[in-house]
Amino acid sequence: MISKEAIQFIDDLKANNNTEWMHANKKRYENYKKEYHKFIASVLDEMKPLDPSLELLEVKNCTFRINRDIRFSKDKSPYKTNMGVWLTTNKNRKNSPGYYIHFEKGSSFIAGGVWCPEAEELKKIRKEIAFFYDDLERIATDPAFQKEFGEIDREENNVLKKAPKGYEPDHPAIEFLKLKSFTCSRKIDDKLFSDKDFSKKIAQKLILIKPLNEFLNRALETED
Repeated sequence: MISKEAIQFIDDLKANNNTEWMHANKKRYENYKKEYHKFIASVLDEMKPLDPSLELLEVKNCTFRINRDIRFSKDKSPYKTNMGVWLTTNKNRKNSPGYYIHFEKGSSFIAGGVWCPEAEELKKIRKEIAFFYDDLERIATDPAFQKEFGEIDREENNVLKKAPKGYEPDHPAIEFLKLKSFTCSRKIDDKLFSDKDFSKKIAQKLILIKPLNEFLNRALETED
C-alpha cells in the first residue's frame, strides 16, 4: 500500500511544483522516496513467484526519477506528481515487455506489454504475429484477460491506417499487424492503493499480462 504521508506529499508537490518548495521540503521528499521504494519492494515480493523472469529485478530497476524532462515540453513544472513502477522482464533490453503501475489521483492505472518498440523490434514482433497469430488471438480472447483488460490497446496514434509494408490487407491477423504498440491497460480506483493487501491484489491483475509479455519476448529473442 501507499502510505497517507506519501500521498499527501504528492498532493502538496502538485500544489507547489517548484524547486524552492522541494528544497524546503527535502526531508519530506527523502521520507517519500523511502515509502516509494518500500512500495515497489512489496510489489516485487508478490510478482516474482508468479513470473520468474522478474527474479533478478531490484527496487532500483523499477523506479522513475521524480525530475521531469522539460527540454521539449511546454509544461516547465520540474517534478512528476505521480508514482510509477516499471517491472521489466529483461532489464538488459532497452524496451523489454513488462508490467506498469501508475498512481495519480483520478488517473491511476495498470498496464503491460511493449510501448512503441523500435523499428527492428517492431519488425520482429510483426513477423511473430504473422506466423503465430493463433497464439496471440488465444491470449487476447482469454476470458480472464478480457474481463480485466478488455482487449489489446488500440490508441489512434499507434495504429496504422493500412497494412504494414510486406503484409497483405487480408492477412488473418491484419488488425494485430497494424499495431505500432502492443500494450493492455485498465484504470484503477485510487482507493485500492491504500489497501493493506494492495500488492497481492494488484499482482493478481498484472499476472494476467504474463502470456502477452511471453509472446512479445519470444518475438524479440528470435534471430532473423
